[in-house]
Amino acid sequence: MNNNIDRSLTEEFSRSIWSKFRKGIEEYRLIENGDRLAVCISGGKDSMLMAKCIQRLQKYGNLHFDTKYIIMDPGYTAENRNKIVKNIETLDIPAQIYDTHIFESAAKEKNNPCFLCARLRRGWLYKTAQESGCNKIALGHHFDDVIETILMGMLYGSQVQTMMPKLHSENYAVQLIRPLYLVRETDIIKWAEYNGLSFIQCACQTTKDSGNSKRAEIKQLLCQLRITNPAVDMNIFRSVENVNLQTLISYHRGKNYHHFLDDFDQGLSIKGTNKSNSSNIKTDIF
Repeated sequence: MNNNIDRSLTEEFSRSIWSKFRKGIEEYRLIENGDRLAVCISGGKDSMLMAKCIQRLQKYGNLHFDTKYIIMDPGYTAENRNKIVKNIETLDIPAQIYDTHIFESAAKEKNNPCFLCARLRRGWLYKTAQESGCNKIALGHHFDDVIETILMGMLYGSQVQTMMPKLHSENYAVQLIRPLYLVRETDIIKWAEYNGLSFIQCACQTTKDSGNSKRAEIKQLLCQLRITNPAVDMNIFRSVENVNLQTLISYHRGKNYHHFLDDFDQGLSIKGTNKSNSSNIKTDIF
């Protein structure tokens, strides 16, 4: 075990990574006493860091939970698989590798192979976690993934939504949690570089061949916006914390839809009842 890598989380990266990791765990109650986590490692920098943080939390934190570190091989090349094996040995992560043929299955889908691949991988993880006695699966999505998802939903999906810190599965008795929810990608990259670590990038040949993606477009857009507005990421994030339903044309909760005209004639009385709550609205994002 490389003790320097382990210590760097609570020393050099205490504020940028460890504190934000702990804040996300506590604020969204992602990990609780008695949990058994399936820690899902793809082989990239994000999931590897998440695994190290959870490992350290389990060892030194005040929460009592069990872990099972899972690596699902969807059809990696020998080079990528060897790099993953080398990294889990370097990081001392006791992960088990499972072989699947998901890349092969997804490649047969001509219209939207990425959607099918994601669906197959997520289903496999839920199923394996439940069979292993786990009540939660942990994925390595970070703060930047959240911001990008919000913009992608608005610009390409015609909807306002966010990537939630935790979710219930519809088909399995398993929750999905995102422990790196508040951690910035730039800090993950700095952590990897500081410790001389190199991880696999996107291992899907279909994505590589296309050379472009909507997420890549959103990343570029955010880079441009940060030039004139350095706070743009946090403003986007807080916009989905401060949704005022009275300012939306329509919204839905599950299958129940509401249009603003439904109670428009009662608007004055409704607005009056909400005036007392105006002091609770966050204004520091402006």
